[in-house]
Amino acid sequence: MSKYDVIVLGSGPGGYVTAIRASQLGFKTAVVEKENLGGVCLNWGCIPTKALLKSAQVFEYLKHADDYGLKVNDVDKDFGAVIKRSRGVAEGMSKGVQFLMKKNKIDVIEGFGKLKAGKKIDVTNDGKTTEYSADHIIIATGARSRELPSLPQDGKKVIGYREAMTLPEQPKKMIVVGSGAIGVEFAYFYHSMGTEVTIVEFLPNVVPVEDEEVSKQLERNFKKSGIKVMTSSEVTKVDTSGKGVKATVKTKKGEEVLEADVILSAVGIKSNIENIGLEDVGIATDRDKILVNDYYQTNIPGYYAIGDVVPGQALAHVASAEGILCVEKIKGMHVEVLDYGNIPGCTYCTPEVASVGLTEKQAKEKGYDIKVGKFPFSASGKAKAAGTPDGFVKVIFDAKYGEWLGCHMIGAGVTDMIAEAVVARKLETTGHEVLKAVHPHPTMSEAVMEAVAAAYDEVIHL
Repeated sequence: MSKYDVIVLGSGPGGYVTAIRASQLGFKTAVVEKENLGGVCLNWGCIPTKALLKSAQVFEYLKHADDYGLKVNDVDKDFGAVIKRSRGVAEGMSKGVQFLMKKNKIDVIEGFGKLKAGKKIDVTNDGKTTEYSADHIIIATGARSRELPSLPQDGKKVIGYREAMTLPEQPKKMIVVGSGAIGVEFAYFYHSMGTEVTIVEFLPNVVPVEDEEVSKQLERNFKKSGIKVMTSSEVTKVDTSGKGVKATVKTKKGEEVLEADVILSAVGIKSNIENIGLEDVGIATDRDKILVNDYYQTNIPGYYAIGDVVPGQALAHVASAEGILCVEKIKGMHVEVLDYGNIPGCTYCTPEVASVGLTEKQAKEKGYDIKVGKFPFSASGKAKAAGTPDGFVKVIFDAKYGEWLGCHMIGAGVTDMIAEAVVARKLETTGHEVLKAVHPHPTMSEAVMEAVAAAYDEVIHL
């Protein structure tokens, strides 16, 4: 039986980052992975979807070359080649993680891991089971596409995000159920490729976790581009008996039957906590999540959990941060508890959406007296020159102390801009400090400064 200081179960952006940090801190480390290094994020999520979205964006540019004074004839796409490029990007990133494992002298144990009492873990591969032990076992098994009883996935006509990335041929019609990040990203991709797309969202707004003004702007953009959006609507049943699929949708006005080649179920995720031995060890769970303290220790000493399997935002960067914090605490370092109120969220459709902190509605509900500033990209010289004038930056400040409560963006490249607000909020920067920090011109990012200026009635370019 091999003995380690730290064994990490799962090699996604939570698991492999945790393993690397553990190794850096001097721990003898191993990571257990049943499929591909990098987990869902690198192989079936964050990275390959961005490759698909980039292909869609380039295709859109080519189709609108006239807007830039350019002539491009016979623009078309090769759907299979687009998918192939995405898979190639994912494979390259996974190989990068393999390199990092070797560089950091981390043992990669292939197979399905199951926890045992006494800080042990059984790993089964090709019918053979091997036992390993460690002083510290960190669970980072991630999550998968959640299934609704009314929308069972068959992998062909009713699919999850995984199948959506590798469809053998492009569907003519697609229904996307759910308008969170996964739903709207795939809706944009397939629509850009030429598929007729309908989004069905149960709640009143698309991207429902975002500020209401952002949600309304994205819905306007989608409808303008030709995507059909049905909010306050619910798929109550599906019929896959025919050539395609029929979805019965309950709306405020009654029932409507939609027909399509395929339905993408994007209604959230389900934690991978079954059959990994939690019950055998006695690790406490609640509502599909493993219960942990501020340092990701479970109720059983020596066992920890991070990422999508614990409460908190199910995001790659959150899992990485949790894992680093977890092993640094194990090492005995002084660590600061993660601030879940300052986690940025990003959605990579076009226009992009990015946010951090409180929405305007949440700030009001918490009783803050607020200052709100908004700057549209239609007034940005860089955005106009780039041909991307849609969207805005919205900022929310506490009127009394100047605390930056929230920042919400929709527009081109805003996922790369939101970090300014995250760092500023971490440093407890006030509105006046942001306003007096000189921003470069012409850039998209100066819209942040302009929005802050608007909040304090000092805006110049509106």
